[in-house]
Amino acid sequence: MAVPSTPKPSVAMVGGGQLARMTHQAAIALGQSLRVLALSADDPAAQVTPDVVIGSHTDLEDLRRVAAGADVLTFDHEHVPTELLEKLVADGVNVAPPPRALVHAQDKLVMRHRLAALGAAVPRYAGIANLAELDAFARRIDGPVVVKAVRGGYDGRGVRMARDPLHAREIAASFLADGVPVLAEEQVDLRRELSALVARSPFGQGAAWPVVETVQRDGICVQVVAPAPNLPEQVAAGAQQLALRLAAELGVVGVLAVELFETVGGELLVNELAMRPHNSGHWTMDGARTSQFEQHVRAVLDYPLGDTDAVVPVTVMANVLGAAQPPEMTVDERLHHLFARMPDARVHLYGKQERPGRKVGHVNFLGTDMAQLAALRKRAELAAHWLSHGQWTDGWDPHHE
Repeated sequence: MAVPSTPKPSVAMVGGGQLARMTHQAAIALGQSLRVLALSADDPAAQVTPDVVIGSHTDLEDLRRVAAGADVLTFDHEHVPTELLEKLVADGVNVAPPPRALVHAQDKLVMRHRLAALGAAVPRYAGIANLAELDAFARRIDGPVVVKAVRGGYDGRGVRMARDPLHAREIAASFLADGVPVLAEEQVDLRRELSALVARSPFGQGAAWPVVETVQRDGICVQVVAPAPNLPEQVAAGAQQLALRLAAELGVVGVLAVELFETVGGELLVNELAMRPHNSGHWTMDGARTSQFEQHVRAVLDYPLGDTDAVVPVTVMANVLGAAQPPEMTVDERLHHLFARMPDARVHLYGKQERPGRKVGHVNFLGTDMAQLAALRKRAELAAHWLSHGQWTDGWDPHHE
């Protein structure tokens, strides 16, 4: 019997990671079959979508293969070289977001220059070509320095907090010796980190989710609270308006995450930009009327955007990170015990091999009252640790409960 051919994809996505996997899940409800460019058949998205191109995001011909026949090409990461994307555009490929926008998520120095020109508040910074420029910057700010790789960093990679000027010089010298362009910034007197997630369509429609608080550990997000607690309404609205303005000014198509520092003085500074579905938006899969993944598909196809309202007063998301020593207990058994104890846990696993510190899934908890926040955060932390380690940190024993 003949097997029906795979329908022509409307959306092709570069990258086969968990963001592509969850975008594919959202695309199914819209009648789409997402095509992905994956490095291997074991990649999270390649496990679930029927239309997979195995290849590299740094190979022009592989990019052309995944884009062939699709209405739009989009991304689950920002690591495609800009010059290759410009060649795709010259070929007539509809790239979303376009390379002129995406470069602001790829190159931290380009992003800082543009944001400053647009009047967005950012930490004090300088491009560093040599150690003398670093020394001059450190003297100018008269405070601790963050040294960053201009391109390629994520989840804390390529970002180093210097203990003192000598340490800053050591970090910068190491980057520069490897041919890595360097950016120096002031270390901000930080109260917490926030994220303003928005989406924009080619038509120019924009939509914003509630601003969230993100909790980082060792440069990796471990928890998200939506909406950010104790954030004044006017400050939250200002962050949403800023993110929507940046999306429009930069020409973003799709989801844009604007990662923010809230200083102890109450000022909001832009830290990073991401032009794709983002870890800070995983709560939307269960806590919002339209998830970031469905919204991204809608946006790149120029559909009218969905309602971004929260469906409950508070949602807590916790990332499941691979343990230092993977537990002997199978994932199936860990899920069995988790659901026995916490039947309201909304679990999303990515089909990844467990490795120390690797994001292998996340879990969402929905609350009916912000007064439940402390309890929700504790439950989310317990659930994520259990899924990672197969151990309850509070000593809970299912055989005695």
